[in-house]
Amino acid sequence: MAIHPTAIIHPETILADDVRIGPYVCIEGPAQIGARCVIEAHVILVGHVRMGEDNRIGHGAIIGAASQHLAHAPDHAGHVLIGNSNTIRELSTIHRSTAADGATRIGDHNFLMAGTHLAHDCHLGDHVIIANNSLLGGNVEVADRVFIGGGCVFHQHMRIGRLAIAQGASAFSKDIPPFTLAAERNAVAGLNIVGMRRAGLDAVQRQEIKNAFKLLYKSGLNTAQALAASEELDWSPEAREFFDFVRGAKKRGICDLLESARASTSDAVASDET
Repeated sequence: MAIHPTAIIHPETILADDVRIGPYVCIEGPAQIGARCVIEAHVILVGHVRMGEDNRIGHGAIIGAASQHLAHAPDHAGHVLIGNSNTIRELSTIHRSTAADGATRIGDHNFLMAGTHLAHDCHLGDHVIIANNSLLGGNVEVADRVFIGGGCVFHQHMRIGRLAIAQGASAFSKDIPPFTLAAERNAVAGLNIVGMRRAGLDAVQRQEIKNAFKLLYKSGLNTAQALAASEELDWSPEAREFFDFVRGAKKRGICDLLESARASTSDAVASDET
């Protein structure tokens, strides 16, 4: 174990033998840090933070601070649970759950670039990449192998499906279906073909997802009609995953097709100007 002499460690913290802790790190609560983790200079861990093995926490990151929820008392004891082999780069912030028995969760093999913010009760799957300065509101759910471009913002209580990709500097308050390319404001521009290939989906699987996308977005049917039509057809597991996600959307619904979203925005602007 290598702990810099300037680090301040809570007496109830549990550290694996080969953890490395840099200068001026402050662990303010009963954290648990697994084997081969590296905590770089000026990191602050607050409260009940538990992480697995082989994680690297970048300079100045703050993990486990109280949420920015107005109803959440600063001394409330929520949790942050981090899996294995994650990289959380400098100045990222991850807030603890608003529930005493709840947790903000990060899976395995994720890469959070500098300045990422995860609000309370966010759940990240595995192999997620979030580029610099992206902001996730409370209770956002991010499935496996999602890629989020830099500077994106996400409303609380929304979902991002597996293998979706979000264009940088975009904003979302509606769910992003799996396998899609999301862009601008609450829109999808198509499918994440490159991501699907890299994840090992073959041509037949990709074609099924394309067919599902066309039925939902390009058939002229509304969402309820498209879901009803989908139930009359046989689909691959991936296409069923696509429709199941859409079926599970809550009040705000799913992102619109980009052309439709742009048209709605133009109509709203024209209405304001008249």
